[in-house]
Amino acid sequence: MLSYPNCKINLGLNIIGKRADGFHNLETIFYPIAIKDAVEIIHTDKFSDFTFSSTGKTINVNEENNICVKGYYLLKKDFPQIRNIKMHLHKNIPMGAGMGGGSADATAVLLMLNKKFDLQLSQEKLIAYALQLGSDCPFFIINKPCFASSRGEILEEINVNLFDYKILIVNPSIHINTGNAFGEINPQNFSPAGQLKNVISKDIYEWKHILKNDFEEPVFAKHPSIKEIKDTMYYNGAIYSAMSGTGSTVFGIFKKEINIKIKFPSHYFCQYV
Repeated sequence: MLSYPNCKINLGLNIIGKRADGFHNLETIFYPIAIKDAVEIIHTDKFSDFTFSSTGKTINVNEENNICVKGYYLLKKDFPQIRNIKMHLHKNIPMGAGMGGGSADATAVLLMLNKKFDLQLSQEKLIAYALQLGSDCPFFIINKPCFASSRGEILEEINVNLFDYKILIVNPSIHINTGNAFGEINPQNFSPAGQLKNVISKDIYEWKHILKNDFEEPVFAKHPSIKEIKDTMYYNGAIYSAMSGTGSTVFGIFKKEINIKIKFPSHYFCQYV
C-alpha cells in the first residue's frame, strides 16, 4: 500500500494562552499544500514483525523516535493483529519547517494501517490517535482547509480557497525546534481569542495588514534571513506572505498571471504550488 501525504501551511497563527497541561491554546487556519512525501507499507510473513527504512532528505532522529514508527506502535498496542510490516518513507517535505510533514507522514501511517488491517476506526477515533502523536496530526485526517483551536485538534472545515492564486513555498534549510519556538512567545503578546475567523473572511488584499503569525517576531529576531524571504516576497508582488507554523518556511501568495523571477540561494527549497 502506497500513500503520498501532503503538507500544510498556516494562514494566521495566534497563541491565545498557556494551558495547565503545559501546552498552548491557539487558533489557526490549516491549508493543505500539494508538496508530498511517500509512505509505503508492505505486509507479508517474510518479514519479522516490523522494519523501517527511509530515503530522500536525511531524518536526524533515531528510528524509535521517528513519528511514523511511533504511529505504527501506537496502533499495534491496541490492535496486536498488526504485524509483519515493512515500512518505507521517502522524505521530500522540509523538516522543522512549519509545514507539518512529519505529522502528515505519521497520520498517513494511521490511515493506511486502518485500511489494510480493516480496523474500522471512525474519523473521530483516528483523530484521537493522531493527537497522541502531535498537535498538527489530527488535521491530516480531514486534510481540507480547517479552522483549528485548542491545541490544534478541534477542527472546523472552513471555506478558504486559494485555487485562483499561485503560492511560492520557500524554506531556507533552517530547522526550528517547535518546543523552543513556543518558549520564545512572550505571554504579554498572546492574541485575543476569536479574531481569526473574522480576519480570514476579509478580502485577501487586506490580509497583509491583519492576518498574522505570532511566531514571526521571535523567529525573525533569531533568524533575520527568514524575514528577508518574506520581505522579498512582498518586494516581488506578493498579495500576502507569512511564515508557516513555527517556521522556517515562508510562503507567498501571488496572482497567477504574475511572472515571478526571484532568485534565492541554491540550498533553499523553493516550489510553486
